[in-house]
Amino acid sequence: MPSTHMQNEHQTSRRTFLKGATGLLATVAGLNVVDPQISSGQPTAAFSLPLGVCTSYDKAGLLQRLGYSFVEESVGRFLIPDAADQYEMNRRLLQKTSVPVRSYIYFFPGSLKSVGPDTHHEAILQRADLALGRASACGSKNIVFGSGGSRAIPDGFDRNKAKAQHIDLCRKMAPLAEKHRVTLAVEPLNRGETNFINSLADGVDIIRAVNNPWFRLQCDIYHMLKEAESPDEIVKYGQYITHCHVAEKESRTAPGVKGDDFRPYFRALKQINYRGGLSLECNWNDFDAEITRGIAVVKQQLADV
Repeated sequence: MPSTHMQNEHQTSRRTFLKGATGLLATVAGLNVVDPQISSGQPTAAFSLPLGVCTSYDKAGLLQRLGYSFVEESVGRFLIPDAADQYEMNRRLLQKTSVPVRSYIYFFPGSLKSVGPDTHHEAILQRADLALGRASACGSKNIVFGSGGSRAIPDGFDRNKAKAQHIDLCRKMAPLAEKHRVTLAVEPLNRGETNFINSLADGVDIIRAVNNPWFRLQCDIYHMLKEAESPDEIVKYGQYITHCHVAEKESRTAPGVKGDDFRPYFRALKQINYRGGLSLECNWNDFDAEITRGIAVVKQQLADV
C-alpha cells in the first residue's frame, strides 16, 4: 500500500495536471492566448529597426555616437551638388566613414514638372539616371520619390490625364532603378504639400500600374498623421513598403518634443515584419538635443510594441 507521503505527492501532481489541462483548454478556446516564448520562460525580443536622420553627412559622427545606424541625405546636396567636384568629395568622405547613407530625399525640384500642360520628363529621367547611378556607387539602398511640387496638378488640369502622365514617367523611371539596383520609394504627401498621391493607397495605385519590383512605397508616419490615415493601411499595403519616415504631427518636430505616440504605427510595422530603415525627417530647433532625445523616444516606443 502506498505511503501517505506518496499519496500526497500523487494528489499534488494530479491537481497540477488538471490545472495545466484547464489552462490549455482555455487557450484552445481562445480565452487565454499565451506567447510560447513567455510560457517557456524565454524573453520576447523587443521590436527594433535601423534608425537614421535626414540631415547633412557632416553630422554622421555625432549620429553614430548616439546610436543611429545611418544618414539620409539630399539628392541635390550629396549626389548632384552645384559644385562640380563636390560629389567626389562626398563619396571619398563616405568611404572613410563607417556610417552609410542608406537613402536620399529631395529627388528633383518642383521646377521639373511630371504632370500638367508643360512636362519635363526627359530632364527628370536624365536626373534620375544620374542620381540612381551615384547612389548605387555609394552603396545606398533607395531614393525617396516625393517631389510634391513636381507632381502637383495645376488648377483646372484634368486629373486623369495628370495621373496618366505621371504613370508614364514612372514606367520609364523604374527600369533605371532596376539597372542601378537602387529602389525608388514613392512617398505619399499630405494635402498641405501637394494635391496628388496623398495616401498609401494612392501610392500603391501608381506602384501597381508600374509593376516593377524596384519601384516601391515610402511610409511617412508624419504625413499619415496629417491625413488621419489609419495604421491599418500599413498592414494593408505592407508588402510594398521599403522605407519609413517619422516626425510629430503638429509642427513636424522630432519625437519627444510634443510627446506624440507613434506606437500604433510601429505596431503595424511589427505586424508586417518590417525590417527596413526608419528616419527622423523633422524640423529642428535644437538639433543635438532633439536627436539625442529622439532616438531614446523612438527606441522605447518600438520596444513597447
